[in-house]
Amino acid sequence: MSSWNPSQYLQFADERGRPFVDLVSRIGVEASSVVDLGCGPGQLTPVLRARFPEADILGVDSSAEMIERAEAENADPRARYEASDVAEWQPGGPIDVLTSNALFQWVPRSFGVIERLAAHVSPGGAFAIQTPHNFDAPSHRLLHEISSAGPFAEHTEGLHEDRGTESAADYLALFAGLGWSVDAWETEYQHVLPGEDPVFEWISGTSARPILQALPDGLRSQFVREYKTALREAFPRRDFGTVLPFARVFCVAVKPWL
Repeated sequence: MSSWNPSQYLQFADERGRPFVDLVSRIGVEASSVVDLGCGPGQLTPVLRARFPEADILGVDSSAEMIERAEAENADPRARYEASDVAEWQPGGPIDVLTSNALFQWVPRSFGVIERLAAHVSPGGAFAIQTPHNFDAPSHRLLHEISSAGPFAEHTEGLHEDRGTESAADYLALFAGLGWSVDAWETEYQHVLPGEDPVFEWISGTSARPILQALPDGLRSQFVREYKTALREAFPRRDFGTVLPFARVFCVAVKPWL
């Protein structure tokens, strides 16, 4: 997998972290062991620590750069981090709470992976998931329209898969089918972003990253110019900032006691 840039990702840390705060606040179980799948640079570990003050916390992420940043900047003595692909990661024992913030849209056949991991949740424990639900938004539509045309197309083939289409109803059906109790909902945030080209800066740290890294230097510069121009038209700057609507799906599922 191509590398992640923790600094780029953290540029809008408060806005990116708000959905996780909302998700964790709805977890109604207690825990002595918590795993954060796709933990990134560990900036959300304090959110888990505040909710689960006595828990051992493990952050798992496929990016070595993210794990290195998490280990360097988090001083929590009961939190540790592991570089591993969640699609293949195996827990060492039962887990009271599994959390995931904006990860599973990146995981192929994600529901199969979720079912496998759910088997490791302790009876009475919880699996809490948040994923973006905005892949039909102008930011993503323009990303793929521009990058799949003209001189960019030969470099971006295979990078336009449909991701993040699962709805709250899909997650409800998945976990209810396993016999779990489920709280599932959808929310659209209205992020007000400061600065020049903030929507580009936001998406270049996540969904645009594979495309930007696939393009050679000269073409990348051309693509960035065209994409920024299109984004400025789709998300015009206002006196108070640029508004980025962002829909997200949430699910907190609780495993039944045996």
